[in-house]
Amino acid sequence: MDRPPLSPEQQAEAQRIYDVLRQAADADLHNLAQLLATKADGDLLGATEFQVRDAVHKIGAKALEAALQGRKKGGTRAPAAPAPTAARRHASRGGRPKRSKAPSAPSA
Repeated sequence: MDRPPLSPEQQAEAQRIYDVLRQAADADLHNLAQLLATKADGDLLGATEFQVRDAVHKIGAKALEAALQGRKKGGTRAPAAPAPTAARRHASRGGRPKRSKAPSAPSA
């Protein structure tokens, strides 16, 4: 896969993600290797494929989590401003439906 060259900041971020991911996914990769080692050639496809896919999805989720973790900005530092008040209160109907002014048509 062709990728554009990384800036120094992007290289540092990629290394940070790789280090976090390698540590977080090490146990998952070990479990995946053990699963595959226990399967005979004829058992590698089928149900085992789904087990492998689930393990790889778990590793992918950890990769996204590692990338997002370093990008959290921490939010705002100032307290939130109060919400503006409404100009006037609307009359409440107490949940009753509005009555129609036109008479309803007789049922057949």
